[in-house]
Amino acid sequence: MSNTKQLVLASSSLYRRQLLERLGLPFTTASPDIDESPLEHELPKAMTIRLAQLKASTIAKQFPEAWIIGSDQCADLDGQIIGKPGNHERALAQLKEMQGKTVVFHTALCLLKSGKQKTLSIPTRVRFRNLPDSILENYLRIEKPYDCAGSAKSEGMGIILLEQIESDDPTALIGLPLIALSGLLRETGFAIPHE
Repeated sequence: MSNTKQLVLASSSLYRRQLLERLGLPFTTASPDIDESPLEHELPKAMTIRLAQLKASTIAKQFPEAWIIGSDQCADLDGQIIGKPGNHERALAQLKEMQGKTVVFHTALCLLKSGKQKTLSIPTRVRFRNLPDSILENYLRIEKPYDCAGSAKSEGMGIILLEQIESDDPTALIGLPLIALSGLLRETGFAIPHE
């Protein structure tokens, strides 16, 4: 198996880049710059799959010979899409709304080259604790998770917000399911680990 193939991560996310670095493969990043708004009546899982595919296909136009990785994530609270808050006030509102509830984080993954694509979605069920506003405020001031779906940055201090996590792929919650991705990459001929 050869690693002479080009690999491109269709994302400007620092979190996804850091996760992909764990696999030890050389890769390029490119920002797809797409409209990530949900379509009317679109379900959370369907939206993440559509956006992961759209990110990959958009970047594939710039890198036609490369394998493109697209990924997208949202939080699903009883069918309601909860995305990136963008600011402190919306982050606080998200965290208060999710307290004491189980939220499903859908993380979609698309591996694409020359029109061939493999797409899947990894669900992560997260149970949130009931916490006083003062703790939520302190967490937000310290962590500033305004670019994280659902405002819960589990790889950092956001872990204190959570009571339980259920997932087949623990890195899916951070934004890129590495168990699934490494399997897809091996299927397409990437040697992991490589020398």
